[in-house]
Amino acid sequence: MEKTKIFGFAGSLRKNSYNKALLRAAAELLPENTELEIFDLEGISLFNQDLALQPPTRVQEFKSKIKTADALVIATPEYNYSMPGVLKNAIDWASRPYDDNPFNNKPLAIIGASIGPIATARAQYHLRQSCVFLNMHLLNKPEVMVGYVQEKVDNSGKLTDEKTKKIIKIMLVNLVAWTKQLKQP
Repeated sequence: MEKTKIFGFAGSLRKNSYNKALLRAAAELLPENTELEIFDLEGISLFNQDLALQPPTRVQEFKSKIKTADALVIATPEYNYSMPGVLKNAIDWASRPYDDNPFNNKPLAIIGASIGPIATARAQYHLRQSCVFLNMHLLNKPEVMVGYVQEKVDNSGKLTDEKTKKIIKIMLVNLVAWTKQLKQP
């Protein structure tokens, strides 16, 4: 059986990001024959349309990894009721030029964590709008929105909450199944 390759990134540059912790947890909860590569958006410069045809090396690397992945997982924090600029910037870079959009037809799961009670609901819905425009195939369920995350991650950045682990595992199983379904002729 062929391995499903998932590529994941978090919309945070913070070293001890809770959203990066979710991705690390996901890497430990993968179904059989699945791998997850995690990419750090650190080093991606601000988008400049003048450079869209010759993007910086870090952007080229990011785009290449998206292209070769079978599916994506994006972990988004919520800043001011929306997704962070870091995440939107990376998506803008990767989606240009439009005829070389590596997001096109990619299966995607969105996850997110916040210290507040409604987690990253608003950020995830804003991200979904961009992903629809980019013609991505979003996994609808389960929605992984981890509220009060500071109570669910230990001092070393490891996810400790069993309910959250369970829903991430279900999301991964569903993402792999969704990816296989979309690949069928």
